[in-house]
This record gives sequence, structure tokens and C-alpha cells, in this order.
Amino acid sequence: MSIIGVGGRSSLVVQSLVDMRRQLGELQQQLGTGRKSETYAGLGLGRGVSIGLRSQLSAISAFSDTISHLGMRIDLQQTALSRISALSHEIKGAALKSATVTAGESVFTQQSASAAMGEIIGLLNSRAGERYLFSGRAADQPAVAAMDAILNGSGGQAGLRQVIDERRQADLGADGLGRLVVSAPAPSTVALAEDAAGSIYGFKLAAAATTSPGISISGPSGSPAGLVIDVTGMPAAGDTVQIRLTLPDGSSENLKLTATASAPPGANEFTIGATPADTATSLRAALTASLHQLGDTALTAASAVTAGNDFFGSNPPLRVDGPPFATATAAVADTAGQTVAWYTGESSPGSPRASVTARIDSSVTVSYGARADEDGLRWTLQNIAVLAAVSFSGTDSNAVARSVALNARVGSALDSQNAPGTIASIQADLAAAQTSLAAAKERHQQTTSTLAGMLDGIEGVTPEETGVRILALQTRLQASLQTTSMLYQISLVNMI
Repeated sequence: MSIIGVGGRSSLVVQSLVDMRRQLGELQQQLGTGRKSETYAGLGLGRGVSIGLRSQLSAISAFSDTISHLGMRIDLQQTALSRISALSHEIKGAALKSATVTAGESVFTQQSASAAMGEIIGLLNSRAGERYLFSGRAADQPAVAAMDAILNGSGGQAGLRQVIDERRQADLGADGLGRLVVSAPAPSTVALAEDAAGSIYGFKLAAAATTSPGISISGPSGSPAGLVIDVTGMPAAGDTVQIRLTLPDGSSENLKLTATASAPPGANEFTIGATPADTATSLRAALTASLHQLGDTALTAASAVTAGNDFFGSNPPLRVDGPPFATATAAVADTAGQTVAWYTGESSPGSPRASVTARIDSSVTVSYGARADEDGLRWTLQNIAVLAAVSFSGTDSNAVARSVALNARVGSALDSQNAPGTIASIQADLAAAQTSLAAAKERHQQTTSTLAGMLDGIEGVTPEETGVRILALQTRLQASLQTTSMLYQISLVNMI
């Protein structure tokens, strides 16, 4: 008798057992991982859809990361802007208050301005990571120079204090009369004229009037502008001569001289003399003294404000065309770099907001750039810096009046109604960007949820279904193994 080995049918049975064992292993792996397969090949026809969904989810994840970073940066910008705005209001209130009260409060205002200036510079140099927030496209460098460099200069370059001093010399002139010339063409005549035609410095004659029938005024007229006061009779006590002067910052002052019978006369008074010539002599002396006083107070304050605009508001800065400064008539742009550049960020033409943009969706971008030289920020820093730069001596009899004049101008300038731009407008632009970020974030969350559900339907498995399939397959496998075992136990002895 011949013994036959395992035949082809038995081989199929064994292969079936191997396949069921492999399926059992795959199902157990699915149950453990919650995924149908570790490779796209195991997904069958769904692999193309899976790849597409994962690509979309990856793009959304990148956009979400961008939104998160932008949200942090804009929040920091808004915090800095809110604080700068608060400092502006604080200094405005202090300046307007000290424009009407004591010298001690006025000096305290200068100290407060110095502290506020330092804080504003720090805020404008805020960073998010390694990125400066108010430098426009130049995100790797600070937006504003150091406070000491701005005020006092650096490396041979002039700072704000030097620019203010040069402008003060040009506006006051060598004799302190504000670039006006007082003369006596005749014994009973007083003449007042600007010292140079076309000069941008000093007082400018705007108008003149008198309440006295014994005094006549002609002008201002001519080039350079001038006026003539003729004393033709005897003025009465209380009669006035008024001259309106325009100052470099665009403000105006009324110089009012009052006739009096007292000798010597008081401030802003002239004595009625025995003759028109005597009265004219006293009027000329009073005019000269009043111009000195006004020059050392209101004109000096207006000059400092204007110098601040020359330093902060012009690029390149404007400097007095000197030396000598006391006789200068024009300003020149500092193209040679002899003045500290207070703003050190990027300043190309165009909207500051457009200087930094980011894509937060496939078809949506937001602009959130900001520059420290924007009008609202520059104007705030400029006026507070002027207030901090000007110092006052306790031995100077005009210090209080000069401080009062400067504080009044700075306080008025910091009023948002008088500013060329506002911090609030920058905040509004950034708030619009924040709104776009919030909308995109919500949209991405909803889309991610939908796509993740679709992907889970393709790649994922349910534990319940997989468990049932495992139990069914185990039952089949056990039955097959028992049957196969019985078949392989057949022998010649058993057959006999």
C-alpha cells in the first residue's frame, strides 16, 4: 500500500488558516490604533480622498498657527497703543493745568513729561519674540532711538535740545527782540519792522491799532513788513496801542501798551510826557521792554514747539541755516546726517498697515503693520519730548511765564482735535484686523471639524464593529483549526 502526502485541498485549508490569522492580526491592530491601516495602500479606493483631506487639514493648521501668532502680536500692539494714549492724556491734563497755576506744578509737569517720554519710547520698541512691532517692514531693528540720543545727540549728531537752542537763537535774534527792529525816524515817531524780508524766524507783524485820537498808526506793510506809530497829540490815561504778532508755531500774541500818567510806568505801560516827543520816547522804551518779555516767554515757547516739529516731523530734519543763527533767515534739510534720526524703522511710502501682511486663509490676508513715525504716534512723542527737553532755571525771572506758555501749547497740541492724526485711528485699523482673525479662526475650526469627521470615516474604525468582527473571525479560526487538526491526525493505524 502506498501512502499519499498532504494534497492540494489540504494546502488550501492551511492557506485559509494563515489568511484568517493575518486578518485577525490586522483587526487587533485596528482595534488598538483606531485606524484601518498604517499605509495609504491599505485604504483601498479611499486613499485618494484621504490624501486630499489631509492636505486641506495641513493647510488649515498652518493658517491657524499664523492666526495665533498674529493675534499675540496685535494684542501687544493694542496694549502699547492704549498705554501711549493714556500717557498722552495724562501729560495733556498736567500741562493744561500748569499753564494756569504755580511754578512748582509747572516743573513737575516737565519731570512727568520726561518719565512719559521714556515709557513711550519703550512701548514703541515693543517686541513679539524677535520682531519689533512698530518698525514697519524693518522688524529686526528698534523703531525709535534711545531717549538720551534723541534729547542730547549721539556721536557728533545733534539732538533735540541742540535743535531747539539753534531755533531759539534764530527766532529771538541777537538783541532778544524777536527779529524786530525798534527805531525813531523822528522825535515823535516810533517805527517797528521785521529785520529781513522773507525770513521765517521771529515775530511777524500782523496788525496794529490804537484807541487814542492823539496817536496814529500806519501799516504793517512793505517788505520786510513794518509799521509806524506817530504821536500827534497828547493821549489820555488808559488809551492803548495794540500790536498783533504772529509766532513761528502759528499762534498769535497781542502786545498791548497802555498810556499812564505815572512815572516811571509799570509793565506794558508808557508815560504820557510833556510833549509828543517825550510820549514817543516812553512808548518806544515800553515797546522794547515788552518785546523782550514776550520774546523770552511766548516766542521762546513757540520756537521750541516749532523746533520739535522740525526735528520729528521732517525727514530729513530741518536745521537753521547757520551759524550764525541769530541772523539766519531760512532752514535747510539735514541731508548730511548731522542730526539724530529719532525713527530708526522702515519708512517707505504707502500705508503703514500694508507694510506687514499675512495670509490667514487661502483667499484672505490681513494688514497689521505699524510705524512709530505715523502722525498720531509721532505727534504724541514730539510734543512730550519738547516738554521734556526744555529746562527752566530757578534764578530766571521769566522761567515761570515761559513754562506756562510752553505747557499751554503742548497741552493744546496733545488734544486729539488739534493733532494731524490720532492713535485711535491706528487702534481701529488693528481692531479690524483682529475681527478678521477671529472670523477666520472660527471658520477654520468648523472646517477642521468637518474634514476630520470625513477623514475618520475613511481611515478610522469603530471599536464595536471591529470587536464583533474579531469574535466572528476567532470563532471561524478556532473551528477551522479543530477540523484541520482532526484531519491531520488520520493514520494507518486509525484506518485499520
